[in-house]
Parts: sequence; structure tokens; C-alpha cells
Amino acid sequence: MSLKITHIGSKSPGLTSSSLRPSAGFSSHRVSMASTICSGTKEVDYYTKKKKQPPLSPPRDQVTHSMPAEKAEIFKSLNEWASENVLVHLKPVEKSWQAQDFLPEPSSDGFIEEVDELRSRAKELPDEYLVCLVGDMITEEALPTYQTMLNTADGVRDETGASLTSWAVWTRAWTAEENRHGDLLNKYLIRSNQG
Repeated sequence: MSLKITHIGSKSPGLTSSSLRPSAGFSSHRVSMASTICSGTKEVDYYTKKKKQPPLSPPRDQVTHSMPAEKAEIFKSLNEWASENVLVHLKPVEKSWQAQDFLPEPSSDGFIEEVDELRSRAKELPDEYLVCLVGDMITEEALPTYQTMLNTADGVRDETGASLTSWAVWTRAWTAEENRHGDLLNKYLIRSNQG
């Protein structure tokens, strides 16, 4: 691979690449380019329309499946088992706790007093506990990444975001539960004046 440096010109005639030194009066709208990609030169003028680059071709060895078809088939065959043995442990949405259930209620008359009490109790917590809570909150708030990762796995992915397969239902419910943990930690740290 060779490195080719090409001078593309400037407003001042006779200016060479060796005379390009930063100065207050220098105002070129052309650039010098170093390229290891192609052997030809390409002029770039930032005051006019940029030339389009050719589209990148996909990698030749691009992975299109997360596991062999035989393994994905195992998860598909366990769909009914998961429905009977895993989904029965999920609470209905109406019975799921919310972060607000554990914190002072903003619409209550004693909200200010409850927040003051929460703050006075939080002052007693060692710094190590608070560091741990912040780390937990960050982990819980990363849940969209976890769900996205699960949705890349053949046999368990939620193809539509509302799939009725057992694995998709469980993934959405698990993510919602974990997201509530992050909400509670976030609101606790803010209300206790520790966030």
C-alpha cells in the first residue's frame, strides 16, 4: 500500500504544498489530501457540491444468522414449553409495581416533608453505597441495548415488536421489569438529592 499526497490548489496562483504554512492571511478553500484508498486524485471543494463516494459493498463474510438452523429450531420447539413454564411467572401489567409506588407522591399534601425525610435518611448512606446505586442505575438504564442483543438471536427474536411467541413476550416483560428498576434508582437519587 502506498501513500499518495496530492496538492489540490488554492486561491493564490503559484502557491505550492511546501509553502503552505498556517498564517493569519491564508484562506484557501481547497485542501491537500492524503489517500491510501485509491490511486487517483479526487478534488474536494467544500464551497460547492461534494462529489459522491461510491457505496460501500457489504463484507463478503457477513453473518446473517446468530446460530445454526438446528440450534434455532431447538428454541422454536421450546416455545410451547416456555409458554406453560416461563410466562406463568409474569405478572399482568396492571399488577406490576411502578417506581412511584416507593417514592413520595408529588400530588400529596405532605410531599415536601416526605422528600425532606428521604434526604435526611440518604445523608447517612456511605459514599460506597451511592457509587453502587449509580452503577446499578446505569446498568438498568442500558436495557434497550440488552433487548436489542436478544432480538439478534435466531429462534427467540421479537420480529415485529409485538410478536406473540413465548420468547418475545418474555423478553418484553423482562425488559419492562428491569426498566422499572432503573426508573426507581434514577428517581430515588434525584429526590434524595444524591443524583
